[in-house]
Amino acid sequence: MDQQQLFIKMALTAWEQSVTRTDKLFNELSDEQLAAEVAPGRNSGIYLLGHLTAVSDYLFTLFGIGERLYPQLEEVFLKNADKSGLPKPSVTELRAYWKAVNDKLSPALAAITEDSWFERHTAVTPEDFIKEPQRNKLNVLLNRTNHQEYHRGQIKFLS
Repeated sequence: MDQQQLFIKMALTAWEQSVTRTDKLFNELSDEQLAAEVAPGRNSGIYLLGHLTAVSDYLFTLFGIGERLYPQLEEVFLKNADKSGLPKPSVTELRAYWKAVNDKLSPALAAITEDSWFERHTAVTPEDFIKEPQRNKLNVLLNRTNHQEYHRGQIKFLS
């Protein structure tokens, strides 16, 4: 295994471990626990479930590997704050969305070719990528893994 393959394997393993741990935590929490704020004045568990689902769902288009399953989550969970007053899907729906996105995303990520991981993602222009080649798909996956772990730490306060 060369270094490039090793880096990809490490990143994918970290992502899958994060998804597994976050999924386990969501499954352990009741709907009532998820309705609570992670700290006074902070996001609710329901919002974070929707937010993490929307972020993961966006990886399909960001990596050019498919269309989002739930594009309607963007407005509520990516463009607006928890207290925006926008209607949210039910916890039952969000749990189902979380599972569906991850069930489809895992094999899609595993199918990305080695060289493709070091190519630009769809949110960076070819011109910008020439200047900043670190703005590649693998870097996004590392960032999203850290992002998910950050929010998992917040959600842990609900248990």
